[in-house]
Parts: sequence; structure tokens; C-alpha cells
Amino acid sequence: MWTASRFRARLQRHAAATDADGRRRVLRPPSGLDLSSNDYLRHATDPRVVAAMAAAVQREGAGSTGSRLLRGDRETFHAVESAFAAFVGAEASLYFSSGYLGNLAVLSTWPEAGDVVFSDAHNHASLIDAMRLSRAQRVIVRHNDPDALRAAIATTPCDGVAFVVVESVYSVDGDVAPLAAYAKACRDAGAVLLVDEAHAVGVYGARGTGACEEAGLHPSAVITMNPAGKALGVSGSFVAGPAWAIDDLMQRARPFIFSTAPPPAVADALLTSLDLVRTERWRRDTVRALARQMRAALVAEGIDVGTSDAHIVPVHIGDNARAVAVATRLQAEGVDVRAVRPPTVPEGRARLRVSVTVGLDDAAVVMAAAQIARAVRECAA
Repeated sequence: MWTASRFRARLQRHAAATDADGRRRVLRPPSGLDLSSNDYLRHATDPRVVAAMAAAVQREGAGSTGSRLLRGDRETFHAVESAFAAFVGAEASLYFSSGYLGNLAVLSTWPEAGDVVFSDAHNHASLIDAMRLSRAQRVIVRHNDPDALRAAIATTPCDGVAFVVVESVYSVDGDVAPLAAYAKACRDAGAVLLVDEAHAVGVYGARGTGACEEAGLHPSAVITMNPAGKALGVSGSFVAGPAWAIDDLMQRARPFIFSTAPPPAVADALLTSLDLVRTERWRRDTVRALARQMRAALVAEGIDVGTSDAHIVPVHIGDNARAVAVATRLQAEGVDVRAVRPPTVPEGRARLRVSVTVGLDDAAVVMAAAQIARAVRECAA
């Protein structure tokens, strides 16, 4: 019999509030046309990536058996860390079991008392949670505004190190950060630029290394966090940068030291995935082209999709319940698109997050855009 009645009553109040404002979340396995996953390049199901993982499971077993600093280390982890560092042009990288843990490691380890972290107002929850664990002062800077950043740095006393934390491609609206301007602001101020490339690595840049490459940033000018469960199609995250910084994470980052290492087979799968990014540029070119087509088709239908040209296309709706109704209808029609609501977005800014992958084609884009537009019009507020 459950006896902690106050605890249960509290959670029931939270549940009632969630239901009242349309924020109830439901787990729903994939079904229908994929317009919601982050598998932009379709590496997750590529037979070569799958075969590499399967072979590694036979060789290494299902699990790592411990943290990297105990018995969980494997040669394949070192190989993929070296390969990723070479891929992005950094001196070194360190692999974490999730993007959340990678961000947690960076921002809970490096910023200290007396430091200041300048954080973009639209940064991901994992970045925000990580900054809260540090002892540094946090300053929220207006979204994608280099002038606001310069002003904040100039007017905020800092006796220690200044860190600037941004995403390169933002996960809900798909807008791209002005990275070149941020890098210059950091050079001028002697600040450290930390960039989360979660939705850019594999898709942006001539070599597919991310939006930092596309913006012309030299690898020595930035430390990047690079989740591997999106365009790379597997799981985990690489933090890449100077060798001295990466070594410090291995020595001091609690999310690395105290976490069981990922299954070794994921490293083998990632080695293959990185090879595909290097050799199959057509995938990212196709994703970018299809995204432009999706945006144009939705705009032609009178749908508000914002101003970005990225492979993440927001369909702005506003009301939580209406956004859920539109998504539910589309799912019933075989179009797998999901509603994004607070706290992921601000109150009153609920939307659909349409994710474009290389698995689509011209006909699918045209059909999906028409279905989305019809659902938005017919699911009235």
C-alpha cells in the first residue's frame, strides 16, 4: 500500500495542470512517413552501419561492463575519438554516452566561481541544466544577436574566464547562429566559444563537419559538442577541441568518470557512419534541397514556417491543444509529425516540428505539405 500521500497528491496536482493546458505527453513509436526523427542522413538503418554494429556486438559483447576508467575502455573508443577529431580538424575528442551528458560534462566542469557564462536565450535544456550545476554566473543573451553579446560581455564584470555558449542550428526553429560574428566577439574579448553542433554535424559544411565549418571557423577557435544520435544515426556525443582541454574532461568531468561506458559496438557503428559522411555528400545535399522544397510548399499553402532555411521546419500554431490535434490527425493519416509545446517553446508558441530527412523525395514533400496545411486549416482553434 502506498503511504506517502503528500507525494502522490503533489504529482496528481502536476498531472492535472499538465492536462489543463494541453501539455500531456504520450510515448508513440514511429509509424508512417518520417517527419519527426533526427536521422537526417538515414544512417540509423543503413545496412553498412547496422552490419558494423552487429559484428562488433559479436566481438565485444552487448555491454562495456564498467566506466571507461575502470574496465569499460576499448580500443574501438580510442579509434572513433581519433577519427572524429580528424573529421572536424580538432586535436582531440572525447566520447560520451549521450549528448546530454556531453553538455553536462563541459559546462559543469569548466566554468568555475568568478567566471561568467553568456548563454543564448534559446539554448537547449541540456545546456541550461549543465550551466546551473556550475558555480559561474550565467548571463542570458538575446537570441542570435552578436551585438547583444558584445554589449553583455562589455558590461558584465568577470574576474575569471568568460564562456559563450550557443547552438549552431537550433533544434525547434532550425535557425542558424551567426557563428563567424560570435567567434570574432570571443576573439576580441578573450572568451571561450562553446558550440553545440547537435543538428548541424553531418548536414552542414562542405565536409559535413557542421555549421562551424560552413561559417569558416578554424577548429582551433572553438570547442564543439557533437551528438552522434542524430545525423550520424547511432548514439552518444563527442566533445572536440584542444588536446589539453579534452584531457581535462577525462580527468575531472563527473559525467565521464562516473558513467558506465556505452556499448563498444556503437563506436564501430560510428566509424562506419563517419566514413559515409565523408564519402556520400549527396545525402546532405539532398536533405538541404528537400528542406528548401518543404518550406516553399508550406509557404505556398499559407503556412508560417519562420525565416530559416534549415532541415528543421517549424509550423507555428500557438495553442497547445490545437497543435496536438493537428499532429494527432496527421499521424492518423500516416504522416509522423509531432507537436512541440512548453517548456520546450515559450507559452503560446506551440508548433509542429517538421524534420526533413534524405528518406523523403519530391512527391513525399509535396504530399506532406498539402496534408499539413489542410490539417492546420481544419483543426480550428
